[in-house]
Amino acid sequence: MMLASPLDGIGILDAAIVAVLGYAVVFFGLILLMCVIIVMGKFFIAKDKKREALNAAAKATIAAVPVVTPAAAPAATAPGSAGKLKLYDVEPKTAAMLMAIVADKMGKPLNELRFISIKEVK
Repeated sequence: MMLASPLDGIGILDAAIVAVLGYAVVFFGLILLMCVIIVMGKFFIAKDKKREALNAAAKATIAAVPVVTPAAAPAATAPGSAGKLKLYDVEPKTAAMLMAIVADKMGKPLNELRFISIKEVK
C-alpha cells in the first residue's frame, strides 16, 4: 500500500514553485546560520582585544614599578625577612611564586623559610 501524498498529480508549474520555496527555506536557514557565526566571531574578537588591552595595561604597570638594584638596596633587611636572595635567570615574579608554592607545600609561613638563591635549570 502506497501512502497518498498531497503533491500527487501536480503540474510542472506547481512542482517548480514547491522546489523554489524549498530552496528558499534552505538558503534562508543557511544565511541565518552565517549571521550567527559572524556575530559570535565579532564578539570573541572584541573579547580577545579587551583581554589584550588589560594585559598590556598590567605589563605597563609592572614595568613602571622601579627595580631596586643590589647596589642601591639598604644594608638592613626588613623585619621578618631572612636575608638577601640571589636570582639567576629568573624573574622576581616567578621567584615569588616558587617561594609561595614551597611554603604552601611545606605547611610553614613564608617568613620562617630562608631562600638563598633561585636558579632556572635549563
